[in-house]
Amino acid sequence: MALHYRTKGFVFKRSDRNESDRVFTVFAQDFGRLEIMAKAIRKITSKLKGGIDIFSLSEIEFIQGKNNKTLTDVGLIDKHSRVILSPDKLEIARQISEVLDNAIKGQEKDEEVFNLLEETFLRLDSNESEIGAWKLEVVYYYFLWNLFSALGYRPEIDRCASCREKLNPYNIYFSNKAGGVICKKCLNPDDDARKINSDVVKILRLIVKKDWQTAHKLRVESSSQKLLRELSDNYYFYLLGDKVI
Repeated sequence: MALHYRTKGFVFKRSDRNESDRVFTVFAQDFGRLEIMAKAIRKITSKLKGGIDIFSLSEIEFIQGKNNKTLTDVGLIDKHSRVILSPDKLEIARQISEVLDNAIKGQEKDEEVFNLLEETFLRLDSNESEIGAWKLEVVYYYFLWNLFSALGYRPEIDRCASCREKLNPYNIYFSNKAGGVICKKCLNPDDDARKINSDVVKILRLIVKKDWQTAHKLRVESSSQKLLRELSDNYYFYLLGDKVI
């Protein structure tokens, strides 16, 4: 007799199979990443289709077959409707999905990552009047840098990552190789370190401390926004390229 498993899961990817099937890629509270086949879910008469979709949080029941997992029952917890209906929010959700898809490959339970997903989409699904373009970016950075931390790559941003001395706010650099902020005297010509400023360090500190209330209200100059954008992309692709995530 096949065993039935039940868990809460966040859907971050989907793909159609055959004429009416669909595979959902889920990050589940009790299992981590799962690929679950939903048979005939694209048919109008399917009883499962209302309970699961891209970016939804759902209560999922499945059975483990010889080669794959098959969805047997599902209940919608949160559809995240404001995300689906907003092109800007949807783009951030897709970026988060892509990062998660690249960073998490195997099936391994990780409560911290699951909680981070729940929290991030709670922020993203808030009222339009409460969140603008820059704050949407902050939601993405909040997820990205806290995912790094959850996977063991939390950047050193309180002291120099090389010499451990106190940082001079006017001469600071971010080194992917050192895994954080370094001072000028630790700058190596062969390193890929980039000069940053104290505003970027400030917002990174708030993000990794998960101080959302302060982080999303912080006024950041456009030049510092650009620096944070470049820094985040560079660190992400560095970790991805070295296969550490």
